[in-house]
Amino acid sequence: MRLLALLLAPLAALAQTKPNVLLIMADDLRDFGGAFTKEAVKTPNLDRLRSRGTTFERAYVQYPVCNPSRSSMLTGLRAEQTGIVGNDIPLRQKMPDIVTLPQLCKEAGWQAHAFGKITHLGGGKDAEARQRWMDAGRSWHTAQAFEATKAGRKMLAGRDVTNGALKWCVWGAADGTDDDQPDGQIAAATVAKIEELGDKPWFIGCGFMKPHDPFIAPKKYFELYPVSTLQPWRDPADITPVRKESVGFGDYGMAFGKFTPQEWLELFRAYCAATSYMDAQLGRVLDALDKNSLWDKTIVIFVGDHGYHTGERQWWNKNTLFERSCRAPLIIAAPGMKGGQTTRSFAEFVDLYPTISDFCDLKMPHAGAGTSLRSVLADPTATIKDAAFTLVTRGPKLHGQSVRTARWRFTQWSDGQTELYDHDQDPEELHNVANRHASVIQDLTTRLQSLPKLTP
Repeated sequence: MRLLALLLAPLAALAQTKPNVLLIMADDLRDFGGAFTKEAVKTPNLDRLRSRGTTFERAYVQYPVCNPSRSSMLTGLRAEQTGIVGNDIPLRQKMPDIVTLPQLCKEAGWQAHAFGKITHLGGGKDAEARQRWMDAGRSWHTAQAFEATKAGRKMLAGRDVTNGALKWCVWGAADGTDDDQPDGQIAAATVAKIEELGDKPWFIGCGFMKPHDPFIAPKKYFELYPVSTLQPWRDPADITPVRKESVGFGDYGMAFGKFTPQEWLELFRAYCAATSYMDAQLGRVLDALDKNSLWDKTIVIFVGDHGYHTGERQWWNKNTLFERSCRAPLIIAAPGMKGGQTTRSFAEFVDLYPTISDFCDLKMPHAGAGTSLRSVLADPTATIKDAAFTLVTRGPKLHGQSVRTARWRFTQWSDGQTELYDHDQDPEELHNVANRHASVIQDLTTRLQSLPKLTP
């Protein structure tokens, strides 16, 4: 037995050199700003994670829609490179041979398991198609999605605020427990897998579904937000109008334009409630890290897949090139790195692939678009880049690209129209000053021209 123990010791030591990776995603969770402030929304477990890690106040997605953003992040490539610009095509249909971030770790010996929404979910009622969308077998050893129970589908209060015009735009205070909703089940499955794997190195994707529509959470989370305590966003009278393709487009814009102040308030309350529900499930996962003493050997990344307007420019969605849509939460806690830090260093979600590769001592198998954030985690005053870039498309004939620098957000549309916002004076991007700063526009246009060409 002693001889066997001696023979196995090097293997155990080797396993411990591989840090665990816990990728936690929230769906449609915006970063702070507008009416969505730290004072308004209650997220004690996100605060708890911030105390363990570094919070990036300037983290930006490369496409502010679920599938394109997740595909970009998981490949370390810009949306211009992946060609994924909508929720209709799975990544493998465009890039069948790409090695994703979890796949890189999986093929190097990590156990890889996904719970909930890490890749975009699709496939409807076709079980095989759902597994393909989750990239089970390629990116993960196993991947599992979840649904609300019968009790969780019973609404104790709620409303369809568009009278059927937008089927997703409903809110509900649900019956049942946390585990009668998918996020509770996702937290439970994540914790169970952490317990099961023990000392084996693992890469776990914990993909929460909230606060994404429909805006549903157990009733007790609505009770955290008495209506009298909330002040939804109101656009000022002198806001600069923008083209319809920028914000306010299509059936969504028509529906939102009819919202009453009461309906904006109801949606904002439901969004806050769903955020707090998600946060409570995050707490269960953090408890598992505490219980199993895993912080010193686990890289923990928390991200939202993009931002979200909660009333800014009369928009209740993502898919714009404004700050509220492009900026998203990012917190990273890594072994050996100080906690409780905040950085203003720019980060893009394409930086996550090289960051995790760096900590795991793995070589990226393709040329990525990002840079490791490890130096920023070591020193939050460090800078690895001075700009972040985001793309949107509006059908096959029009797209927009936006660059955010310390002072400016510049957006250029493929037909030549431009928008420029001065964050020193106008952090909510209310006033387009493109006609006042020709030299700034010239410099930022050059930056946009350095981006890869959009893959058809």
